[in-house]
Amino acid sequence: MAIPSGARFRVGGVHFAVVNDGTYWYDAGAIFGVVPRVMWERVQPELDDRYRMPLGLNCILLRSRGQTVLIETGVGGKKGDRDNASPASEGTLLTSLAALGVAPADVDVVVNSHLHADHCGWNTSEAAGGLLAPTFPNARYVINAQEWEDATHPNERTRATYLERNLGAIADHLELVTGERPITDEIVFVPARGHTEGHSTVVIRSGREWGVYLGDLAQHRAQLERTAWVSGLDILPLVSMETKKRLMEECIEAQALMIFCHGPYPGVGRMARTGEGFRRWVDEPPLGEGA
Repeated sequence: MAIPSGARFRVGGVHFAVVNDGTYWYDAGAIFGVVPRVMWERVQPELDDRYRMPLGLNCILLRSRGQTVLIETGVGGKKGDRDNASPASEGTLLTSLAALGVAPADVDVVVNSHLHADHCGWNTSEAAGGLLAPTFPNARYVINAQEWEDATHPNERTRATYLERNLGAIADHLELVTGERPITDEIVFVPARGHTEGHSTVVIRSGREWGVYLGDLAQHRAQLERTAWVSGLDILPLVSMETKKRLMEECIEAQALMIFCHGPYPGVGRMARTGEGFRRWVDEPPLGEGA
């Protein structure tokens, strides 16, 4: 079944749409790491017969200061990108963009929070003769410099998800970033170490409001509510825990809008504090759907 796409939200005067790349089924034990199953299965009862859980692939399309910006590019559509872990019948990023009237050539900036295969697959596509080319030919690809270094020199643990087919063809289109970097005066690329050394978030600020695209700071909302629940996929788990804790407190204080890549579509909400003092994710209703 196809997943809806194009849910609209805003941060101040910045409007954006959530464009999905379908669903990504992944091993639940790996997602929850050292958290015992007897605890995590209370918040994630849905598993398939291979003990995988469904993850959203929520990407963001927005316009700011005349720039069309795409945050994250999902699993991709090349040979080897999609299998039964992410059936194309549930939706793809390019069909989601097309439904909003956006062609790949219309995108000015592509931002990758990091370069794991489920976040940058549509960076590239197969062109004539099977050659790989940038999917978004007129875009600059904004990536953390340390993340690019690690992705292009993978080790035994990371080579299964840092895939050259998602990287090589964009080498001449890169904007490698060290530290914070404004994309426009409303959008800032911000380091958020933990999931990987070079992992980053994207902060949207307009007027007195702000929001943040979380990337892979968490794969399940329970990992945002319980910051000690660190994913088994995090390269720097203790750093990840501290990064999440700091950001969640900032988001609660400012009632910031959060966009959650792997949450169920559309994956947008805010963090609140209960009367008992616990953190709680609250879904944000969209302004509407579609173009």
